[in-house]
Amino acid sequence: MPVNYTGKRRIATAVNGRVPAPTLRFREGDTVTLRVHNKLDEMTSVHWHGLIVPAEMDGVPGISFGGIAPGETFTYRFPIRQTGTFWYHAHTLAEQTGLFGAIVIEPRESQVRPPDRDYVVMLSDWTDEPPLQVFLNLKKQSNYYNFGQPTVGDFVKDAREVGLAAAIKKRQMWNASRMNPTDYSDVSAATYTYLLNGTTTAGNWTGVASPGERVRLRFVGAGTATFFDVRIPGLPLTIVATDGQNVEPVTVDEFRIAPGETYDVEFTMPDAKPYTIFAQSMDRTGFARGTIAPSPGMTGPIPALDQRPWLEPIDMMGAMAAMAGGHTGHGMMEMPPLAKHARTEYGANNDMRVDYPRTNLDDPGAGLRGRPWRVLTYADLKSPNGDPDPREPERDIELHLTGNMERFIWSLDGIKLNDSKPLHFRPNERLRVTFVNDTMMSHPMHLHGMWSDLEDAAGMFQVRKHTIVVQPAQRLSFRVTADAIGRWAFHCHLLYHMAAGMFREVVVA
Repeated sequence: MPVNYTGKRRIATAVNGRVPAPTLRFREGDTVTLRVHNKLDEMTSVHWHGLIVPAEMDGVPGISFGGIAPGETFTYRFPIRQTGTFWYHAHTLAEQTGLFGAIVIEPRESQVRPPDRDYVVMLSDWTDEPPLQVFLNLKKQSNYYNFGQPTVGDFVKDAREVGLAAAIKKRQMWNASRMNPTDYSDVSAATYTYLLNGTTTAGNWTGVASPGERVRLRFVGAGTATFFDVRIPGLPLTIVATDGQNVEPVTVDEFRIAPGETYDVEFTMPDAKPYTIFAQSMDRTGFARGTIAPSPGMTGPIPALDQRPWLEPIDMMGAMAAMAGGHTGHGMMEMPPLAKHARTEYGANNDMRVDYPRTNLDDPGAGLRGRPWRVLTYADLKSPNGDPDPREPERDIELHLTGNMERFIWSLDGIKLNDSKPLHFRPNERLRVTFVNDTMMSHPMHLHGMWSDLEDAAGMFQVRKHTIVVQPAQRLSFRVTADAIGRWAFHCHLLYHMAAGMFREVVVA
């Protein structure tokens, strides 16, 4: 289907003539049948992100099925056993070209008064380049799209502010990590146009709401490689759900959403003014925007992009930096255990290891620290229903998120998918999975088919999610109940990281 987001005509992958794909609305207890006819010239697929479905319906070529060949029709059929905001997307390069859409599942019975207005807000990134070309560019030069690298002027400014010795020491630390402090997003607005519900900033998608009405916005992180920092200036936002799971309501002014995540937020429209939905990319190279207003055509003020943040010592050294007070907002802390690294981490696929990863959940991440307003963190997300499976884990699995940034290789324990063996879960066992992020990038990790029950540093249940962001130099654990027989995907939802090898197969048998 032809689209034009940049002044140039390009072909997107549409579903029933729409980009993004149509929102699917189901009701808890339904059994749905979806027939996907592939009119493309290449194999495709559809994955139901966050839905608990039979393994053969999960839509991952090479794992759950063989894919949908050109001209063929595949019939998905599965029961709806949950409620909330989810989404669907291709598990091939077609997601990057538009094959994604929202899923809204209403409860069979609800005692809660529904909002007066209910909108899906899909945040995505678009490039006129073919997805494979973007990947090849990154393989050729990992900072291909990073036009915000440190300059001599930055060094002079830094030396004036913190002193020459400190400025030199800071750069020695970056050189040792083989990564520059602005390279925490692989792809930027150098090629991306950021979209809100498939609409550019000039198009100004608008949701109508009158004063006094309660509004729910269902945010979906549909970016290929983009974390969005979202706020509506002048409106406090109450987070009521994440990844389709209700949480104890928490009111914030801003939140970060990763590729794969969903957040439901609510607010009451205070007056008849227009309010801007402002979603800037984590690297501050661009933004998507929309408007909530009493009538179409109204436009609210658009904030300026924030200054591009730099990674801090805590993003490279973890708890070692925090112990020394190197993390704004956090003082000295107790030394955590020394991390254990597998032999496979000491190869060409990995160029960095963190010995003392941090374990706190109350860090909003680079670019959001020190805000004058409240920013959501994982520590704020708490399930209202308690631990869904309070059994103690029978065993622990530790996985290190690893990579060689210069070569754009991404892996788990230094092993790419093609060289890996599946992880085996026993049916119905309760186990703990611990991630240690040995890289300087955040990774949204998505386990198919089963829920990820996030724990705090003390091992207490926090919230149930299907996609969990592991920040740089962070150690984070969640529990899994292996109640889904079959073969499942487990991967980073930064799609070019997944393609580069940060992926494992999980077998429950």
